[in-house]
Amino acid sequence: MSDTNRIGIIMHGVTGRMGMNQHLIRSVLAIRDSGGLRLKDGSKVMPDPIIVGRNAAKIEELAKRHGVARYTTDLDAALADPYNIIFFDAASTKLRPTLLKKAIDAGKHVYSEKPVSEGLEEAVAIARYAKEKGVKNGIVHDKLDLPGLVKLKRLRDNGFFGRILSVKGEFGYWVFTGEDQPAQRPSWNYRAADGGGMVSDMLCHWRYVLDNVVAPVKSVSCTTATHIPTRYDEEGKEYQATADDAAYATFQLEGDIVAHINSSWCTRVRRDDLVTFQIDGTHGSAVAGLHKCYSQHRANTPKPVWNPDEPQKLDFFDDWQEVPDNTVFDNGFKVQWEQFLRHVLEDGPWAYTLTEGAKGVQLAEAGYQSARERRWVDLEDLGI
Repeated sequence: MSDTNRIGIIMHGVTGRMGMNQHLIRSVLAIRDSGGLRLKDGSKVMPDPIIVGRNAAKIEELAKRHGVARYTTDLDAALADPYNIIFFDAASTKLRPTLLKKAIDAGKHVYSEKPVSEGLEEAVAIARYAKEKGVKNGIVHDKLDLPGLVKLKRLRDNGFFGRILSVKGEFGYWVFTGEDQPAQRPSWNYRAADGGGMVSDMLCHWRYVLDNVVAPVKSVSCTTATHIPTRYDEEGKEYQATADDAAYATFQLEGDIVAHINSSWCTRVRRDDLVTFQIDGTHGSAVAGLHKCYSQHRANTPKPVWNPDEPQKLDFFDDWQEVPDNTVFDNGFKVQWEQFLRHVLEDGPWAYTLTEGAKGVQLAEAGYQSARERRWVDLEDLGI
């Protein structure tokens, strides 16, 4: 008798780039193709996805290309099947709260991309609903399992920084307008009516990164901009950008820590990675990108002297030491899928519920409010 149990996972909205590559192919199918997930009792679980979408031809082609036996355009039928115990959504943010509620009403455990909703009221409502109904629930928090941030958190947990003073973050790159070269991001990202905007896209990420790697966020001051007002869509048609393409945000964290993160689709990269975070403390500093992390202890800190009359003789990169991997890092999305499956199947630890998703939406709303009113906005306890 086999010790491998198959479980159905409804995967909705995985024909898009993120849902297909990170969640379907590199996570759920990667677990399947590796022979399943081994649980604490020694048994194995084999994920059996069913791809759900509106475009029948598209989901059939995706399923056949990757050896997925089950696919359908009938979400209600997939939800009605007791074999399917988990519902995952990576489709439209606008429809997400309604879909999650529908899945919860069908008795499914729910896992969701972020943002969990377009507004805080909906985010809080769906988090409370999942809690009331007693279903396991989760929000994707992929950046926490990036090797660079894992190393940065390792330094913090080991007291490397001493008292943390500040955080600096730089995120983004130049997204072509579509006029002279095709844009790397979809046109809806730059239309407010379609849910676009840098603040709504990225501040939910900065909330869980700062909360978990540094310290909880207490308040925010944010300035937004639409630096490039005219862009060109996938068909080469000119359109007006109505959403912010850059956000410059300062955060006050617990412990009087100041953090500042620039997020922009209108900047050219001259740094180690597409995103970098630097933590400065009394005993040391560290800078992390997606994969690498470099640290500088106070004993290794150079002593520059300001002299604008002569070229700088110090190479400021020389005195930083790379933090070793010390482990093999798996795909961050896959790691979180495994954690969520363990949470559902054997009540394994899991902190990233829909409540955490609501906190991300809260920070985005506060960022927009701050930009409109040109002031600091405090974050209240959501009481969930």
